[in-house]
Formats: sequence, structure tokens, C-alpha cells
Amino acid sequence: MQLTVAVVAGAHGLKGHVKLEVRTDDPALRFQPGVVLDTDDPDHPELTIAEVRSASGSWNVRFAKVTDRSGAEALRGTELSIETEEWESDDEEWYDHEIVGLPARTPAGDDLGVVSDVEHGAAQDLLVVRTPDGREVRVPFVTALVPGVSREGVTIDAPDGLFDDEEA
Repeated sequence: MQLTVAVVAGAHGLKGHVKLEVRTDDPALRFQPGVVLDTDDPDHPELTIAEVRSASGSWNVRFAKVTDRSGAEALRGTELSIETEEWESDDEEWYDHEIVGLPARTPAGDDLGVVSDVEHGAAQDLLVVRTPDGREVRVPFVTALVPGVSREGVTIDAPDGLFDDEEA
């Protein structure tokens, strides 16, 4: 199973370093020289980490064969993943692949749709729910709105209007 560990945020410096948006709870383990990461970039299906810099929670890496800012900038938005057997997580921790595809329901059990994606933002994550009529509704992934997540589904206590059919 592929597990996304980071997304390239952009170039950092002139010698091919990139800044990472980290999506793993153990970046020191995942980002080490010599580690080969799979990507969603057809031009670079695999990238080997050549150098790692970490300071104040920020992670910058340089990949072998990416030697300048232009090459680094071309990787912006590239998802970096690893092959892993990890699946189980703690009760309050969820990998994206564990949530995507789960049914979304109200606390009363009414169908809202299916979780189609998890968008990671600076302030908070968003669950993207595809409704039965095909619309996508973004729900802040906070306890007040998403009080329950289990292997059976996601409970969403949405405020009035969030899932209404009519557009504002």
C-alpha cells in the first residue's frame, strides 16, 4: 500500500533543495539520505534523497539528479510516498487512505455521501464529501463538526446550510 509522506511545497535555494509539506508523524525516519520515495510525477517516478535539512519543524531535502532551482521548482506539488504495510492507527489518528471511501452520515444516521478526499490546509484539514447528487462539500475536520470516525463511517454534525442543495 502506498502511504503519502510529503508533498513538495516548492524550491528552497539555488542548488535543488525543496521544502516539504510533511504528512507523516515520523519525518526523521522517512527522510534520510538514500531513501527512495515514489512520486505521482511521470517524469520522476522515484526520487532518492541525497541531503536532508531540518530546523524548527521545517524539512528541506535535495534529491539526487535534481541539482538546480529549476529542477526543484518543477517538482512543486509532487506527492511523495512509500510502500508500507502500515494500516492500523490509533483511535484518534487516521491516514487519508483509511478515511477516503467511508460513508458520511449525520448523527441521526442520515446519508450525506462518501468521503472522496482529505485536503490538508495550513489551519486545518478538510474532508471532501461527495453527496449522492454529485456535489462536493468541504467540511472542516474538527471535532465540533466531525464528532466520530470509525471503520464503518464518518459522523458529520453539519451546521444548517452546509449540505443544502441550493447554492447561496
